[in-house]
Amino acid sequence: MTSDVTPDPAPETVVVPELYVGYPGVAFGGFVAGLLAERSGAGTVRVDFRGPVPVGVPVPIAGTAGAGWALGPADMPLATARPAGPDDRRDDAPPAPGWDEAVAATEAFRAAPPPGMVDCFGCGLDRTPDRGLRQHCTPVPGRDVVACGWIPDPALADSDGLLPPELVWGALDCPGNWAGRLLGTQQAGAVTASLTATLLRPVAAAAPHVSYAWLREESGRKHTMGVALATAGGELCAVAEALWLDPRPRAA
Repeated sequence: MTSDVTPDPAPETVVVPELYVGYPGVAFGGFVAGLLAERSGAGTVRVDFRGPVPVGVPVPIAGTAGAGWALGPADMPLATARPAGPDDRRDDAPPAPGWDEAVAATEAFRAAPPPGMVDCFGCGLDRTPDRGLRQHCTPVPGRDVVACGWIPDPALADSDGLLPPELVWGALDCPGNWAGRLLGTQQAGAVTASLTATLLRPVAAAAPHVSYAWLREESGRKHTMGVALATAGGELCAVAEALWLDPRPRAA
């Protein structure tokens, strides 16, 4: 299965299929980020989210200055992408947990899921391997990371057996959420505010990989995480930095 983004008959719009949902009715942030990043073509891309992207309806998309892209109305885009500058790039990553450690973390997540689970393409518990990324990360004992062992399903791959870039970006989204929730003070219902990533090598379907994330810093509603995807042997496939925002407090 390819990434299935269907261009609308008008070339200036795209439709994100309902398969790629994060919160109910809202497109999965990692997938949207990958969609914009692939169009940019830069080696490292920063994607900023300014509002929820809907699924199943045409959304305007257009290029901007400096190899950037914007999704949504021109006067109020929902997401923007641009090549990352020096201040955006933090490519350092700790060594990946071992495969057995990552699998144990995945099993712990599924045995006792954290509260606030939704039918997310990235980490939904009821998603079958051919319809979700199943990024089920919990802390690795003795390490300041959350991790999961993951074998991308062949149904998600392109004709060459590789995961499309949009789905590699997708695999860099939810681990950051679980690092914020389980290693820090991030609240349930937080959203991805920005995702900056570098794709380093192809990700093969049907091959074991380790997704992992760590807490960088927190300040109020803001939680910054590092995220990485590696082969089972520890070779990095992609690295990212994610900023998550807690929900705004409800007015009394």
